[in-house]
Amino acid sequence: MEQRNPTLRSVAWLWFGIAIAVLVVGFRQAIFLTPADAAQGDVGRIFYYHVPSAMWSLVFPYVNFIASLFYLYWRKRDPLKALTADAMAIAAAEVSVVYSSICLITGSIWGRAAWGIWWTWDERLTSELLLFLLYVSYLMLRRFSSTGQAQTLAAVISIFAAIDVPIVWMSIRWWRTQHPAPVFFGGPDAGLDKSMMPAFVWNIIGWGIWGIFILIFRFALERRRQLAEQEAALQAIEASLEIPQ
Repeated sequence: MEQRNPTLRSVAWLWFGIAIAVLVVGFRQAIFLTPADAAQGDVGRIFYYHVPSAMWSLVFPYVNFIASLFYLYWRKRDPLKALTADAMAIAAAEVSVVYSSICLITGSIWGRAAWGIWWTWDERLTSELLLFLLYVSYLMLRRFSSTGQAQTLAAVISIFAAIDVPIVWMSIRWWRTQHPAPVFFGGPDAGLDKSMMPAFVWNIIGWGIWGIFILIFRFALERRRQLAEQEAALQAIEASLEIPQ
């Protein structure tokens, strides 16, 4: 039987508590302490959730991409290491779907209030939607494929997702889109008012800590599933080799 490490469990609970605490502080800053946006009013507060989720939705795909590369490298050289890399890859893919979903949903709500429409085929929106669909395809392939090559094919999808990430990031710099200009590194008029920075920073940190927590939690669950499958396979082999009395 697998022995649980009490120290790791304590660290996990501590990390969870820190994530909740930072998100609560971020919520208080964003909803109650930061002044309403001069142009958009209270609806502008969705910025503190849309932008952090959008930024993290471009980070976790590279965790998936790097883990997928390690899987491809190790799948014949060291199958046990390959399984570990694959567990991290699928965990990162799921987190990427969660964050890109939040990004698209909050963006649509914001767009409805700001533009009067829920959706437009803007370059930034379309490339983010493509990222979401790539990872939905990744997970569906892992769930329903019966070819025996699901991990390898999914790793190929992760390469396309990694290519899409810089397109999402640069879309509002490469094209004149309906999406607002870059908040940071967008020129002399870019940036946030000082009164908005605490809420923004707390939520960036909070959603990052939360994302790392669910990434590691999902990775641990996937590793446990893999180990259970290995143990079941070994027991089946041992049973088949038993000599009848």
